[in-house]
Amino acid sequence: MTVPVYPAKPQPGDRVAVVSPSAGLPGLFPHVYELGLRRLRDELGLEPVEYPTTRVMGADPRDRARDLTAAFADPTITAVLATVGGDDLITVTPYLDDDVLRANPKPYFGYSDNTNVLNHLYRLGAVGYHGGSVLVHLGRSGKPHPLTLDSLRAALFTTGWYELTAASEWGDEPRDWRDPATLAEEPPMYPSEGWRWHGPARVVQGRTWGGNLEILHWLMAADRVPRAADLAGSVLVLETSEEMPTAQEVFRIVRNMGERGLLAAVPAIVVGRPKAWDFDRPHSVAERLAWAADQREAILSALAPYAGDPVVVFDVDLGHTDPQVIIPYGGEIRVDAAERRIAVRY
Repeated sequence: MTVPVYPAKPQPGDRVAVVSPSAGLPGLFPHVYELGLRRLRDELGLEPVEYPTTRVMGADPRDRARDLTAAFADPTITAVLATVGGDDLITVTPYLDDDVLRANPKPYFGYSDNTNVLNHLYRLGAVGYHGGSVLVHLGRSGKPHPLTLDSLRAALFTTGWYELTAASEWGDEPRDWRDPATLAEEPPMYPSEGWRWHGPARVVQGRTWGGNLEILHWLMAADRVPRAADLAGSVLVLETSEEMPTAQEVFRIVRNMGERGLLAAVPAIVVGRPKAWDFDRPHSVAERLAWAADQREAILSALAPYAGDPVVVFDVDLGHTDPQVIIPYGGEIRVDAAERRIAVRY
């Protein structure tokens, strides 16, 4: 497989595509979306360009694919940002025009269900960016988290190494988007104990692959993941969504990755802090910490028969919790277990 190539970066003042290939939630929550667009302009200096399905819930997968392909084809567009995730992007990627995507590589930002697009671009030979959401992160109530905004700015505009910082606080209780009045309120945050390290004290540098764990399971079922041999030496990045799969389900998915051979040649694994609160499951902080501990144990148990002795880092702020740092997908990462540092190359 061809080593993924970094696309050229935008410059402040550029036009960037804002698309909803997964779910047209901007149409349901325009006040959150417009706030995100305003911050995209004011905080990052970029000019957002919408596409026909950006605010349409339930748009035909072919129409969403047409919009995404058009964003890559437009020579005046220098980056593509997903508004949010969803649950059916796996039906959209088969309709993408791969010739257009190959001929016009651009930085693509998204996470969660957007793992489908990131994996698709990876297989086409382009580096993408796991993270960033116009609604969730730029539309965050109160203000964008400084750690998120710094990482997003660096990923958008710079090309060198970027040292990740363990967040001093975390949260997973977004304000209710159905109530516009809550946009002025900061979400609740809690003290963080930082990253948790397991495995040997060595330095691993490689290309990243992975994303949202539930979506990876779907991609394995659809036979759309790279061959195990192509992932040799890669650093696996995993995170779970607001659907909050149980520790047992996480164990089974990681075990299935092992059965497919995807874990055998992976020297390091970086795992996002799991989201453990939702509106229909308002867990206490103690319950959330216990949930995270159960997830860590499940992953380590599933890795044991398949993965040799990898470096494993838990509770990195890269998934569905707040703040969120951007991880290059198919790009370089350096995991230094001796110094307990992580750097990525944007």
